Amino acid sequence: MTEGGERMPKRPKRPCSHPGCPNLTDGRFCEEHEKQEASRYEKYDRDPAVRRRYGRAWKRIRDRYIAAHPLCEQCQKEGRMTPAQEVHHILPLSRGGTHAEANLMALCTPCHSSITAKDGDRWHDR
Repeated sequence: MTEGGERMPKRPKRPCSHPGCPNLTDGRFCEEHEKQEASRYEKYDRDPAVRRRYGRAWKRIRDRYIAAHPLCEQCQKEGRMTPAQEVHHILPLSRGGTHAEANLMALCTPCHSSITAKDGDRWHDR
């Protein structure tokens, strides 16, 4: 929000990064291709040691955390109410972080992607 109380306009949507996809999105991929890209990344790009750290126990922790924190914590700091879709490790597991609640943050996909890209976490574990 601005000082006058009016809402700031949202950033315009951009084309999906999947080749040939005409859909517009707020993130890198449209909803359909975001799932495909996540699946491809998990299968081919993620280190097997990292994959083991995100098993069933992580899914339970993640589901419990997102239920307790349903809004993106980053967007809330900026005055927006956006549903959270991701749970982010503040200190990545690859750098000694844990699944402890104090190390977790509920984020929407665009905020999570932005933080991950800035930190280089997706490529850090290679």
